[in-house]
Amino acid sequence: MLGAFTLSMALGEQPLDYHLVLVPGTPEETIFFSLRLPRVVLAAIVGVALSTSGATLQPLLRNPLADPFVLGVSGGAALGATVALALGLPSFALLPGVSPTSVLALGGAAGATALVLTIGRWARGDVAHTTLLAGVILNSIALAAITFIKALVAPDRLGEVLFWLTGSLGQETTATLIATALAVALAVGVMVALSGRLNLLMLGEEDAHSLGVDVGSTRRWLLAAASVAVAAVVSVSGLVGFVGLVVPHLVRLLFGVDQRVAVPVSALVGATFLMLADLLARVLFRAFHTEPPVGAITALVGGVAFLVLMARAKSSGSARLG
Repeated sequence: MLGAFTLSMALGEQPLDYHLVLVPGTPEETIFFSLRLPRVVLAAIVGVALSTSGATLQPLLRNPLADPFVLGVSGGAALGATVALALGLPSFALLPGVSPTSVLALGGAAGATALVLTIGRWARGDVAHTTLLAGVILNSIALAAITFIKALVAPDRLGEVLFWLTGSLGQETTATLIATALAVALAVGVMVALSGRLNLLMLGEEDAHSLGVDVGSTRRWLLAAASVAVAAVVSVSGLVGFVGLVVPHLVRLLFGVDQRVAVPVSALVGATFLMLADLLARVLFRAFHTEPPVGAITALVGGVAFLVLMARAKSSGSARLG
């Protein structure tokens, strides 16, 4: 992760004379500290949140294809951001540096997650499957609403909507980075602290209960923590896919299925993966004279990597995804 951070700071779309980076007022100093550093830090934060949430949700929901957006977070956030972009809402004067897109995306993600968790709590039978199905259905409803809005939105704003939905990393303010990092750190701390109980939940609810685990409380805490982490980063980055799906599988293949190891290691690998993906997107600017969304990079690289992992698991005969 430290190597990826150093490489991401050293390279980019604009070559720098590093003798001038520490000279106040030079273009190199501005690019390095005001543009590149905040973006690399944001990539690391987003990677930590998505990969750790995926590493928690896949065993918790007993579904190897579960990713951080499965609880309706992506649908709610996307719908909120689409409304803000379609209406062309101005910046809030009382919140300097915070766009209405981020505010509505965060509100949509939080509302959708709360609804899904409430449905799962009231449901009878298998709570994990009910929560998963509620998230999938809510995402489908949000997608239909977004499609309806895209058909009505002005052409000059449609590009902004599509770019946000693909996932992108920009230069956020220091206050936004600190607030996002604190929310993610708190949520990841909860997931790491409960990773030992997650090992017992993988044995089955009855076995976990007989071993002294409060199944209902543990599940709610883990679902809430994963949702908070994802909602915090989605509000500033858009929908960056495949990070939370591929990274946990890679970590479990390399380090085993012990969640006390898989959850924290997924955080490190996720940060590394997204920093390198963002670096690739910035470097490609030199070739295409435009920067592809980092979400497109993660989808392409992550999709190929997931196929390779599947082939490796099948050929080994003893490993299995999830």
